[in-house]
Amino acid sequence: MTDDQDTSRAAVVLAAADPAKIFRADLFKGKVLFCTGGGSGICYEITKSIMSFGANAAILGRKADRLARAAKDLAAATGSECLDCPADVRDPEQLKAAVRKTIEKFGRIDFVIAGSAANWLAGIEQNNEKGFKTVIDIDLIGSYNTVKATLEQVTKNRGSFIFISATLHYFGLPWQSHASAAKAGVDALSRVLAVEMGPLGVRSNVIAPGPIGDTEGMDRLAPKGAGDAIADGIPMQRMGAKSDIAAAAVFLFSDAATYVTGTQMVVDGAAWHVQGPMLPYPTTSLDPKSLSSIVTGSRL
Repeated sequence: MTDDQDTSRAAVVLAAADPAKIFRADLFKGKVLFCTGGGSGICYEITKSIMSFGANAAILGRKADRLARAAKDLAAATGSECLDCPADVRDPEQLKAAVRKTIEKFGRIDFVIAGSAANWLAGIEQNNEKGFKTVIDIDLIGSYNTVKATLEQVTKNRGSFIFISATLHYFGLPWQSHASAAKAGVDALSRVLAVEMGPLGVRSNVIAPGPIGDTEGMDRLAPKGAGDAIADGIPMQRMGAKSDIAAAAVFLFSDAATYVTGTQMVVDGAAWHVQGPMLPYPTTSLDPKSLSSIVTGSRL
């Protein structure tokens, strides 16, 4: 190699794939999806993808008006039917009622997404027992309640569960003790479900998204104006898209994944392997009030 030879290389950024260009159009014809958190964000996008391949869906959430609009939009966008079922995953009876409503409408449930979640930035010192418990109740207990309400139907139809988790509990991420504990529990729940129900033909997996752009979570939890810096630190050189998570869900629900169960599918562009604290460390631990000037969604 000569001294004047240019050895520099530009980063390659691979775009998010469109599942519709990969899987056949009738992939989920005759199937029914039951999705908590399906009225917005990542779970809305997953529901849209599953419906676009022929499945009908029931979406759950606490905000009835937003849920009704989402169901109408999903049906119009996909040509499949979507049922809105207002429910709080913390209440088992509301979930059971939503299951009954879904069965009355569609006659079955094949796929379940446990996607309802809550999160905010708070250190262990600043958070309180009520706040910590709220996240556990929605993320972990809510996922358990969802399984209990739908398990009979999913077992009957040899269906599949997907839990929406995260990667933040793979290391000690400041300001996220509540969400980390909840998501670690969700991962464990999915693994046990896979082992217990596998002999009956039921699969259970976790999707762990990394930083996903254009989501409420990133808007509230990431430092202001940090999008480019976050993307630069991800090996795949971009923030994730909601369609990346939807494509993973399509695969896991498809027959291509009949031997995939009890696992965590991390969809983050390898971010967690190189990720350090997203917030200035140890500055925000030593001076918690500084967080309010860094992150829009800070509750301090």
